[in-house]
Amino acid sequence: MSIQQSRKEIFDKIHQESWDLIIIGGGITGAGILREAVRRNLKVLLVEQQDFAWGTSSRSTKMVHGGIRYLKEGDIKLTYQSVRERQNLIHELPGLVKDKIYILPYYKGGFAKQVATHLGLIIYDLLAFRWRKHKFSRQETNRLAPDILKTGLKGGFNVSDAITDDARLVMRVLWEAINEGATAMNYCRADKLIKENNTVGGVTLKDMETGNSFDIRSKLVINATGAWADRLRSQVTKSNKQKIRPLRGSHLIFSKERIPLPENVFIIHPKDERPLVVMSWEGRVLVGTTDIDHKGDLSTTAGISPQEVDYILEAMNCFFPDIHLTKKDIVSTMAGIRPVIDTGKANPSEESRDHVIWQEDGLLSVTGGKLTTFRLIALDALKAAQTIIGKISNLDKKQSIFTPLVDSIDLSEQITFEKQQRLQGHYGNHAGKMLRNAKPDELEVIPETHTLWVELKWTAQEESVVHLDDLLLRRTRIGSLVENGAKELLPKIRSLCQSKLGWDDEKWEKEEKDYLNLWQKYYSVPK
Repeated sequence: MSIQQSRKEIFDKIHQESWDLIIIGGGITGAGILREAVRRNLKVLLVEQQDFAWGTSSRSTKMVHGGIRYLKEGDIKLTYQSVRERQNLIHELPGLVKDKIYILPYYKGGFAKQVATHLGLIIYDLLAFRWRKHKFSRQETNRLAPDILKTGLKGGFNVSDAITDDARLVMRVLWEAINEGATAMNYCRADKLIKENNTVGGVTLKDMETGNSFDIRSKLVINATGAWADRLRSQVTKSNKQKIRPLRGSHLIFSKERIPLPENVFIIHPKDERPLVVMSWEGRVLVGTTDIDHKGDLSTTAGISPQEVDYILEAMNCFFPDIHLTKKDIVSTMAGIRPVIDTGKANPSEESRDHVIWQEDGLLSVTGGKLTTFRLIALDALKAAQTIIGKISNLDKKQSIFTPLVDSIDLSEQITFEKQQRLQGHYGNHAGKMLRNAKPDELEVIPETHTLWVELKWTAQEESVVHLDDLLLRRTRIGSLVENGAKELLPKIRSLCQSKLGWDDEKWEKEEKDYLNLWQKYYSVPK
């Protein structure tokens, strides 16, 4: 994962080092633990069997929210923690985590619910130490959401939360850890836990690219695999019960031409009253999410079902009746699996989204929680780890997650301030080097996105891209933002990136074929 560091060099380091922690799972939870562990002088390794952010952490609803549902459940402490973490991320990453307003329209009837919502939003903002208008008139709501259903409309509530690119957030956290000496490896699977005296003391790792396997040991193994946590837990003697309930959340992506959206909007599905968000994201409009039990194979990419497509379109056509959306309007789809703790509730949406930590025969499993609170989850995991590896210093010390920018960008004549800020948010102190090495035409924006061509070249060379879908679906998002998975752009992408990746023509053509097949199967509209 380190800049220009080959997989062989990283594997050699993994063999040679003595590890305090091995973290299994390269999503936001694993990345957060890696970042907090290395800054406390622990020798720490993270491995991921697929790509970094391959699972839930690249296919979420992109919201960095303060957990207003916790407020509804009466958990003031958890709501406070969430809104403070949200505000910290907005402050530290202004080009990656952006404060946004969401209009929640309300209609005739349900007076008690409206009063409760208004009061809840006031408390929500007070916990974040800010104040803003919480309620809009009918006229203001029509101006902010001109295509919304007019029949019975009384006004709208102002819900303030933030938006991000979840996969880029994972990469930023990983870079923070790696820059301080941590090691991270994608496409490296933890095949088997190594136990001595019924206590986990290491893992058998498998390089998914070569098939080579080897054993490494550490003081503690942390299972941060989210929805996949039960696979490792099944190898420890105390774990005879599956605890994870995989829930699928699916999304549709549309063009802004089909859904003109001055402000983001929350809508309530007419069938089951679940909230869905309609929001601008990376030059497109993202709509979601569903919340259903996922019965598919967790080892393969999750995809949206035809029923979920119909479900989302039904809500959209109910609340945006003059737009008349159809399946032909969908640019792409996206489905992720949430790691929710199974308590047996009939309605999946009623299951708690809070995180949990289990210690079983020396294996520390961390799962649940949400994107916003990854730092708090990481600190809780390290506090639990102390029972095995001893005291860890400064776990209660308040620290910034991200290193302040020291490499300033001064290319105001070439790109706008907004683009500079976006790149600094997405790439941190690497943004300056990226831009200084860019050709003028590489500073142009890829059509239908906010992504610059130079980002493709940079990430191909510097960010452990192993397969083409890593580059197009996670390091950048153009595979989800451009029609047909950006198929028409592949010749230009090839000219920019093939040499940076070190692929010959045969390798590129295979990767291109595999990527297009993957996109068609899991990111297009199902037949």
